Amino acid sequence: MNLPNKITMLRIIMIPFFVFFMLTNVVKYSNYIAVIIFIVASLTDTLDGYIARKYNLVSNFGKFMDPLADKLLVSAALICFVSIQENPMPVWGVIIIISREFIISGFRLVASDAGIVLAASWWGKIKTVTQMVMSVLLIVNFEGAFINTIELIFIYAAIILTVVSLADYLVKNWKIMQDGNM
Repeated sequence: MNLPNKITMLRIIMIPFFVFFMLTNVVKYSNYIAVIIFIVASLTDTLDGYIARKYNLVSNFGKFMDPLADKLLVSAALICFVSIQENPMPVWGVIIIISREFIISGFRLVASDAGIVLAASWWGKIKTVTQMVMSVLLIVNFEGAFINTIELIFIYAAIILTVVSLADYLVKNWKIMQDGNM
C-alpha cells in the first residue's frame, strides 16, 4: 500500500474518534477536539491527492477509497448533527446528501465491475469542500446572528452543490451505462 493510500486509510481510522468526541462530553471542550480531528482528517484529503499526483502514485484503490473516505467522514458528521437538537442542519438535507453519496458509490461500484474507474469531478470536489467547511462551522457551533447566517448559507450551498454534483456526475457518465459497458 503506497503512502497516499495509507493517508486515506488514516482518514477512515480517525472517524470513530471524531464521532466519540462529537457525541460525548468526556472533556469540557469535546466539540473542539472533534473539530480538530475533523479538520486534520479533512486536510488528509488534500495531502493524499497531492502526494499521489506529485509522485505518480495514483492507484485504482486510491481513486475508489479516497472519495469513499470523504463520504464516510462527512456522513458521520451529518449523522451526528441530526442527533444534536439545537443543530440547524435539516434532516431532509442530511437525507439528500447521504443519498447522493450512496447513488455515486453504487454507480462507481457497477463501473468498477466493468473495469471502469470513475474519478471524482470538480463539482464533487467543490461539494466536498463546502460540506467540510459547513461541518466545521456546525461542530464549533459559535453563537451569534452573523455566524448563524453563515452556517445556513453553507448548509444550503452544500445541499445545492450535492444535487448539482450528482446531476453532473450522472450526465457525464450516463453514456457509459447506455453503451452497455456496465
